[in-house]
Amino acid sequence: MLTLLKLITTDTDLHLDIGNGVSLEKVDKFCYLRDISDADGGCDSAVTTRVRSAWKKFSEYLPILTGKGFSFKLKGKVYATCVRSCLMHGSETWPMKVEHELKMNRTEMNMIRWMCGVKLNERKKSEEL
Repeated sequence: MLTLLKLITTDTDLHLDIGNGVSLEKVDKFCYLRDISDADGGCDSAVTTRVRSAWKKFSEYLPILTGKGFSFKLKGKVYATCVRSCLMHGSETWPMKVEHELKMNRTEMNMIRWMCGVKLNERKKSEEL
C-alpha cells in the first residue's frame, strides 16, 4: 500500500521526519478533492481554478447559451445549474477577500453579457441584463 504524505508550508528550513526514514514532501500548493490549498492559507489558486473550470463548462454549453433559438429563461437555467455551480463549488470554505469576490463576479458578468449578446462598448449596466 502506497501512502502519499505532503506538507504544505512556506518554511524552507522545516524538515519533518515521521519515522522509519520517511519524511514529508514540502509543497507550496496541494490539490485535494479538486480544491487547491495554498501554503499561505489563501484561496488565490482555488479561485483561479474555479474560474478556469467555469469557462471550460461555459464553452461546452456555448451552443445553447449563445444560440438564437433558445429563450433567456432556458439559458438562465442551463447557466445556473451547469456553469454557476461549477464556478461556486467549494467557495463556502474559502477565506474570501474582496479581490476574489470581484474576480468571480467579473467572470460571471462576462459570461452573462456573452449569453445576451451585449458587448462592453454598448455600455449597458449589469442590472439591465
